Amino acid sequence: MITTTVAGSLPKPAWLAEPEVLWAPWRLKGDDLIEGQQDAALAWIKIQEDAGIDIVSDGEQFRKHFVHGFLEQIEGIDWQRMTTMGIRDNRYDAQVPTVTAAIKRTGSVHGDGAKFCCERSNGQFKFTLPGPMTICDTIADAHYGGRPEMAMAFAEVLNQEARELEALGVDVIQFDEPAFNAFMDQVPTWGVEALHRAIEGLTCKTAVHICYGYGIKANIDWKHGLGEEWRQYEEFFPALNDSQIDQVSLECANSRVPLSVLGLLRDKEVLVGAIDVATNTIETPEQVAETLRAALEFVDPERLIACTNCGMAPLSRKVAEGKLKALGAGAALLRDELGAN
Repeated sequence: MITTTVAGSLPKPAWLAEPEVLWAPWRLKGDDLIEGQQDAALAWIKIQEDAGIDIVSDGEQFRKHFVHGFLEQIEGIDWQRMTTMGIRDNRYDAQVPTVTAAIKRTGSVHGDGAKFCCERSNGQFKFTLPGPMTICDTIADAHYGGRPEMAMAFAEVLNQEARELEALGVDVIQFDEPAFNAFMDQVPTWGVEALHRAIEGLTCKTAVHICYGYGIKANIDWKHGLGEEWRQYEEFFPALNDSQIDQVSLECANSRVPLSVLGLLRDKEVLVGAIDVATNTIETPEQVAETLRAALEFVDPERLIACTNCGMAPLSRKVAEGKLKALGAGAALLRDELGAN
């Protein structure tokens, strides 16, 4: 009851990449890079466990970018053919690689890193992958001719990867889908269909993470125009509730998302974001507990998982550590109140 986990990334240590910078290039190469990634993952696993986080992750220490870190090892993508494309329904433009042939997974992408972490974590271990819709919104298509078709192709290779991760001991596999907010009308159709293909055959817990976006000025500016209440989730949460996904992750701390939307996920475990990743201010345990208490009006305690709003890669290590400690302590406060400790 009231278990804890993280939504995604954790800061890269200075020996691995420039701190507090999204998608910073590696500072190491070859075997030194692998060793540096392993050391960083080990450090964060220990920090999470010491903070009372029940389901730990590698903090995405084995990749620079949450999408391209997976795509870099997929055939059929031309990284020399960069295309200017509008991201998140033209919220901002970016130079992205181009799919020029049928995509193919030629071997494990994240297996080595996941195996290393599973063997060294004391409890449950979680791994995050990019979701099919978000991949399609982060790469140009010169082969498939349509996003639904390309999404199903990526869902196939994601499923191959996910099955391998599960076999290596991963307890929870989360698919990150921030693009769901930009293409809400398409989530109930091919968005959920692609997710179902990605999780086909899995017996471990599966999750989808959605959020309004962090770390990029275009996301921040876009959110300022959404009004006092962000009710966009109401459009597709019924489809997620009817889906085969086990868990849904969303931001609730200092968010304009009305907690009443959680009531639309009555059949899911809900990862309630109780840590604001857009500020350096470290929450108190009581503030975390208060966010979780408010969520209990709409989510049974057996289904509530305390989480961060999103990844914390842009934050300093000191701030991220403090926020993890607050998350663990806040969840413990609420468990005590409920007589669950």
